[in-house]
Amino acid sequence: MADLLTQKDIEQLTKNHESRVKTDKSSNVVVKLFNPAGAGTWYLSELYPDKSIAYGLCCITEAEFGNVSVEELKSLKLPMGLTIEKDKWFPANKHSLEECLVAIQLGDRL
Repeated sequence: MADLLTQKDIEQLTKNHESRVKTDKSSNVVVKLFNPAGAGTWYLSELYPDKSIAYGLCCITEAEFGNVSVEELKSLKLPMGLTIEKDKWFPANKHSLEECLVAIQLGDRL
């Protein structure tokens, strides 16, 4: 996971998961990943401990909330040798998953 997520990202995503389990309150998005060669954007808010499964808003053909394997995203072979990338300019912990969904539906870019 180190290539896509920093240790700080992993710690915050895991903390968000533990907080939701205790309080049932969703957390803000920590990291945005995207496919630089085509469709695919993932807004991640949680990471299950001891697994490489994250929860967030997954947008490929449609936007939906669900789980995604970070290891699977890392292993994707894209055209021209590209890989899934982290949006370095996405503001961590600023937007909720719902805000991201609304922005996507309106065609706005976060």
